[in-house]
Amino acid sequence: MVRTWDEAADVLVVGYGGAGVAAALAAREAGAGVVAIDRFGGGGATALSGGIIYAGGGTWVQRAAGVADDVDAMYAYLRAEVGDAVGEATLRRFCEESPAMIDWLTEHGVPFEASLCPYKTSYPTDNHYLYYSGSEIAGGFRELATPAQRGHRAHGPGVSGKKVFAPLAASAAAHGVRVRTATRATRLVVEDGRVVGVEAVTLAHAPGAVRRQFAALARISAKPGVYHPGLRRMVQRRLDRIEQRYGTVTRLRADSAVIMTTGGFIADGEMVRRHAPEYPWASGLPLGTAGDDGSGIRMAQELGAATDKMGTISTWRFIAPSSAFFSALAVDVHGERMIDESRYGAALGGAIVTRPGQRAWLVLDADLLAEARGQLATQSVWFQRMQSERLLRFGRITGGSLEEIAARAGIDPAGLRRTVDAHNAAIAADRPDPMGKPADIRRPLQRGPFTLLDISVRSALTYPTPMLTLGGVRVDETTGAVLTETGEPIPGLFAAGRTAVGVCSNGYVSGLSIADCVFSGRRAGVHGARATAAHPDGLANA
Repeated sequence: MVRTWDEAADVLVVGYGGAGVAAALAAREAGAGVVAIDRFGGGGATALSGGIIYAGGGTWVQRAAGVADDVDAMYAYLRAEVGDAVGEATLRRFCEESPAMIDWLTEHGVPFEASLCPYKTSYPTDNHYLYYSGSEIAGGFRELATPAQRGHRAHGPGVSGKKVFAPLAASAAAHGVRVRTATRATRLVVEDGRVVGVEAVTLAHAPGAVRRQFAALARISAKPGVYHPGLRRMVQRRLDRIEQRYGTVTRLRADSAVIMTTGGFIADGEMVRRHAPEYPWASGLPLGTAGDDGSGIRMAQELGAATDKMGTISTWRFIAPSSAFFSALAVDVHGERMIDESRYGAALGGAIVTRPGQRAWLVLDADLLAEARGQLATQSVWFQRMQSERLLRFGRITGGSLEEIAARAGIDPAGLRRTVDAHNAAIAADRPDPMGKPADIRRPLQRGPFTLLDISVRSALTYPTPMLTLGGVRVDETTGAVLTETGEPIPGLFAAGRTAVGVCSNGYVSGLSIADCVFSGRRAGVHGARATAAHPDGLANA
């Protein structure tokens, strides 16, 4: 039986990952009482991530590392990278507030280090914590603005996502944010046309041993489950059974606002297939937790929320480390190049998805392969090394001629020969690369044996293709209030992070999602704390 209200606060945050903890802290700093709930144990995709935050414009980390950057350069790059995901004023504000965001994170305990990575990579080793995390130095982008290292990796060994979330969660607890884990929101509660809380299923009243088992299984579902979809599905079935047997219905009230920060929908295959049928979800590696199932988006839609960018899926194919791989050529079944190979891995992944059979290969000669092998030990962390070694061992075709390796791979031999010959001739004649690859990265491919490395979209167990969703509900870009199809705010309802359309909803580079989670989470927290019946968007005291 549902009781009237089991708990109340000014602001209720639903989903406690990067966006949720930022929203909770910001609302608390604005003077609101805050309760946050999470289906599992908190942390979300942020805690599982590499812990990269895209920031620039002259952060204290950049200054300490001797990196010159300004807001205009950051804005020019991101405008080209993310397009119309948000309005120009919002993107400008995101860039202008970027140094202060790093200050805010630092004040709340997130550790950073001003150590520059001397080579381009998808993720730096534990020796480096500031790097080019996007396509800043790739062809076409460096002409738009002076490149600057803006990938701020939280300082910590391995993957650093836990070094972002854990300090923020500790600070939130110290500031009085009340957190209820093992509590899954099932619907939004509306009174007199205004969102006033949520109904949820909680394990708060389950025996202690049951709660401990649930927490342990949730940790397994998160990691290693993020690397093994089959394991996650098996664990999730057990979690569902525990919730069904021991869960009780509860209601939590929000006097000012409910802020939805439940993540995206990459864990819901049916939802992905409906919005993006061309994406290879079944062969991909869903990035996030089992809680990234679109439930927050669907709950908002039930109240008339508009959505956008739902078909935008970021699909990653990182080819570095080693950095020498950026000098290789990425070709399809016709032997034709697809992209400037030095672009960010999501751009390459997006190109592969559009090619016949979603098949692609890297072409290297003997010298380039030897250089890449030599770099692997010093440029990679364990998961990168494992992936590269697997690719070199099981995804490689080597032969004495281009025609030989093409025939063995099922590539058009004449097409591959034309591509490589044109590439070598352009370098010899000092002509620009047709794909825009910078001259200092280009290398002729001349000395056999030649090698093809299969970078196609394949089984998640052989060469995973990480994927995440970028679309969500539409929000007011000044406040974070959830909007209807007619552009009106839904009273009392806000959203942030991957639940909402944000800075990275057209395209992704490393760190841009967490940065947007912090940016949009703080925005929703501040305005949600100010929301009243008379001013549902929180603008009354802005």
